[in-house]
Amino acid sequence: MKLLRITLIQTPLIWEDREANISLIDAAIEQIGEPTDLVVLPEMFTTGFSMHPEQFAEDFNGPTVAWMKQRAKAQQVALAGSMMMQDKGKYYNTLVFMHPDGHADFYRKRHLFTLGEEHAHYTAGGKQVMIEYKGYHILLAVCYDLRFPVWLRRTPAMNYDLLLLVANWPERRNTHWKNLIQARAIENQSYVAAVNRVGEDGNGVAHSGDSALINAKGEILFQLANQPFVKTFSIEKDETNAYRLSFNLLADADTFTLL
Repeated sequence: MKLLRITLIQTPLIWEDREANISLIDAAIEQIGEPTDLVVLPEMFTTGFSMHPEQFAEDFNGPTVAWMKQRAKAQQVALAGSMMMQDKGKYYNTLVFMHPDGHADFYRKRHLFTLGEEHAHYTAGGKQVMIEYKGYHILLAVCYDLRFPVWLRRTPAMNYDLLLLVANWPERRNTHWKNLIQARAIENQSYVAAVNRVGEDGNGVAHSGDSALINAKGEILFQLANQPFVKTFSIEKDETNAYRLSFNLLADADTFTLL
């Protein structure tokens, strides 16, 4: 099985400034010094975790999606990150997965962070999104979704190889972040690629990053706090499948239905 090469970009974000953040990320992408298949950006990578979608939300034809399409095509990579999006008068925290050929998959964040009043400004999504890319099945998730294991549970119908999580997770709860991303890898026997931002946002909230790649055994292959980085890794589906066959947790799992 061909390897899937993933580049994680851990970066500060400039508060509510799309052009500045795009420039910052363009510079980070230029730092990628080796071939890659997928570049992953943080949650709300154009604005930071802002509650002002009426000012900054875009639709599918907006400048951020156009930039993602241009970048993905030029680099011949997939590009993933979340942004404010509007649709039919509603606002969504939407993870955009832009393929190199210009078509996109969209996941609307299911679990809105009520402590930060996200629910007062955005509408929750109601649909899991698993995509196929280069022979890998990838489940998309955003930040607070991490705390809800049923939503992210690998099942026969949602049998993914990689959980892709983007976030603006605060430093004061980074112990939760580190433990939960590892737990999701262990219980689902799946790779987890988790990308968080660093730096302070416009509300004075600090973020330590701690972005990571974890394998299906729950082993932390890489994790780094408190500094920007651009790092490329390779994951191997066959290795995961062999581990699942040797220790078949899914065969003993409880069945359930998401409402």
